[in-house]
Amino acid sequence: QVQLVESGGGLVQAGGSLRLSCAASGRTFSSYAMGWFRQAPGKEREFIAAISRSGGNTYYADSVKGRFTISRDNVKNTVYLQMNSLKPEDTAVYYCAGSPYYSDYVKGRRPDYWGQGTQVTVSS
Repeated sequence: QVQLVESGGGLVQAGGSLRLSCAASGRTFSSYAMGWFRQAPGKEREFIAAISRSGGNTYYADSVKGRFTISRDNVKNTVYLQMNSLKPEDTAVYYCAGSPYYSDYVKGRRPDYWGQGTQVTVSS
């Protein structure tokens, strides 16, 4: 198993930036493709971004493409989500996720492992 802990959420004004981090412990971090999801109040959890085990491939939801960047550091066992040009509609709880297969994110399959989430609030 892998344990995931997110950090970096907070309150930011529209147009601002935040960087989320997700620290992993447990089994080998580089064995997992990592992803970010978010859930706004009253809405279903939605996919945001994914990165392959080596970091060589990334995949984004259309809603964040060009504004958000996912990256990972396999030495620090951490995955990041850099969020720029934030909008009020980006307000949500953001979750880090892990899966052995990058294709899971592309095919819309639910990852195996989840963090507890971190709140991001964007004010207008």
